[in-house]
Amino acid sequence: MSRAELSSSDFDYDLAEGKIAKHPLAKRNDAKLLIYEKGIISESVFSALETHLPSNTSLVFNDTKVLAARLHFKNSNGAKIEIFCLEPYQTTVEESLSTQGHCTWLCLVGNLKRFKKEETLQLAIANTTLKAKLVEKRSQDIIITFEWEGDISFSSIIEEAGEVPLPPYLNRSTEATDKKNYQTVYAQKEGAVAAPTAGLHFTDAQLSDLRHAGHSTYYLTLHVGAGTFRPIKSSTLVAHQMHQERIIISKESIQNLLTQEGKIVSVGTTSLRSLESIYWLAIKMKENTTLSVTDIQQEDAYTLPSDWSWKQAYSFLLDWMNTHEKDHIAFYSSLFIMPGYEWKVIDGLVTNFHQPKSTLLALVASWIGDDWKKVYTHALANEFRFLSFGDASLLWKNT
Repeated sequence: MSRAELSSSDFDYDLAEGKIAKHPLAKRNDAKLLIYEKGIISESVFSALETHLPSNTSLVFNDTKVLAARLHFKNSNGAKIEIFCLEPYQTTVEESLSTQGHCTWLCLVGNLKRFKKEETLQLAIANTTLKAKLVEKRSQDIIITFEWEGDISFSSIIEEAGEVPLPPYLNRSTEATDKKNYQTVYAQKEGAVAAPTAGLHFTDAQLSDLRHAGHSTYYLTLHVGAGTFRPIKSSTLVAHQMHQERIIISKESIQNLLTQEGKIVSVGTTSLRSLESIYWLAIKMKENTTLSVTDIQQEDAYTLPSDWSWKQAYSFLLDWMNTHEKDHIAFYSSLFIMPGYEWKVIDGLVTNFHQPKSTLLALVASWIGDDWKKVYTHALANEFRFLSFGDASLLWKNT
């Protein structure tokens, strides 16, 4: 079947509400672990992940940090209005979070009909008042400008006043413990509105044990957007408009990856999309005679030449960074991985169990082929917990 013929119904399965983990386990790495290798499925526990990795494995993590991106206002009549900050408008997340006094974001708004364009919403927080004004209604989001007084960054504002944006499929209110539980222990770079959930299973102790066992841990950043939860509604996969996310990787991480000799295991689909997008960035820059950093569109991986190995591509970027005296590269990617994708970088994937008819399930199907059905059937029949707070899997490529 060609890519053009793939439909969302090809990646559907029956997920009962009772299979969705509404809360995390008391201890992160007590989660069950499904292992898939060469068509064979076995079970373990996440705390034993080390025993299922080859010697000198390189684990790549996404160190993004989830923002407290939900803000609760009331209008002049007392009606509750929720503003969910998705991403900064016409600037980077790093710039917007560090700004003082005002910033503009693309948002989702709950109870939008009560938010009049001529009204300014106000929210009193410690030492200042946050004001929100509706600038423009668009088809999928709302442009809102925030203003406040004082030498306070927007990052500090939302940390003080905001609420963690739990995935909509959890269908429950945010609890005090979610601020810690819906964050990886290695989260560093603020900017995500959803957690890289495969990483939620790791504890500090387990990360230390992995390194002491001879494995390597490397970090990059992909700021996960709310689009990761958007189902595929088009009749075909290729007609789905993939969301765009910001990726940042340091020169040090590229150098380290180039010198590693073991298997590369991506912790989560966000790390995977980052590693593969970085490959396509190098190819696109090579094809572009100006050699400038550019964004990756969802079709680039299916139209650009791919004659380089991943090490050639990463070496190209390292040379470019040395020449231009850059310590990191930042760009946006809309890479849409589906069956028919030509894999470049990774050898293994640690991931949770994903929603039906989702881009993430299409990615898993690209990685292990039709055996995704066997994996998900096994998980459903053997009491695995699904989605963000659910159990994990270690998937080796189906060759």
